[in-house]
Amino acid sequence: MTTLLTLTQSGTAVLTLNRPERANSFNFEMVSELRNALAEAEKNPQVRCIVITGGGKVFSAGQDISEMKRGTEISYREHLEKTYNPLILQIRNMGKPVVAAVNGPCAGAAFGVALACDLRIAKSTAYFVVGFSGIALAPDSGVSLLLPTYIGLGRAQEYFYSNKPITAHQAYEWGMVNQVGGFNYQALVKQIADELASGPSEAFAAGKKAFNHAVLPNLEESLDYEGILQEAAGKTAEHHEGVAAFLGKRKPKYT
Repeated sequence: MTTLLTLTQSGTAVLTLNRPERANSFNFEMVSELRNALAEAEKNPQVRCIVITGGGKVFSAGQDISEMKRGTEISYREHLEKTYNPLILQIRNMGKPVVAAVNGPCAGAAFGVALACDLRIAKSTAYFVVGFSGIALAPDSGVSLLLPTYIGLGRAQEYFYSNKPITAHQAYEWGMVNQVGGFNYQALVKQIADELASGPSEAFAAGKKAFNHAVLPNLEESLDYEGILQEAAGKTAEHHEGVAAFLGKRKPKYT
């Protein structure tokens, strides 16, 4: 079964994360398929807007922890350099608008993917979890830069430390989410995508470059530094305990 579903209609490419048995968590295959689909959408003149969403009732639980811990130990920095770092940069560097249609829980690396998108449209029942501290890791996938950019440093640190969920309505009030939809969620996503697809594409591309230059000039450097921190964090006893507790569905015991 493919890990990504692609549908193009009315000038919009809808990319649906499709690992329902794993809460749409990312593995290497799904990251690769998403990057390829984004590249194809960027080249396709019929596509003027991209929507990334999750299949079923979950946007994505983030990185599939079981994949990271299968077999021999891997380098977290090397993993980020092959997966999320280029994915986040690809989304930010695309000339076409990219919308995250957050239909349900969104955590960890998937949170970074949603934050990298140009707009976030959330279902009223959706929520966001930073996630990384739950297994004793530092933020990655651009979260260390993008989250405080949207909600402020104090809130970003609070929700990283506590791992509490940020509701869709909280996210909207803080400016992290652009629109929240209830029963009209699907229609709202389509309306916004249609408006973007019918807009001035060259001006949109230029505007995105301007915003990147003004607000996120150090994104690539931040992604690289996250990898350095994650490499060290991944080797700690705290992280090993956090993963064991996560897989064992128990509360971690840090000493």
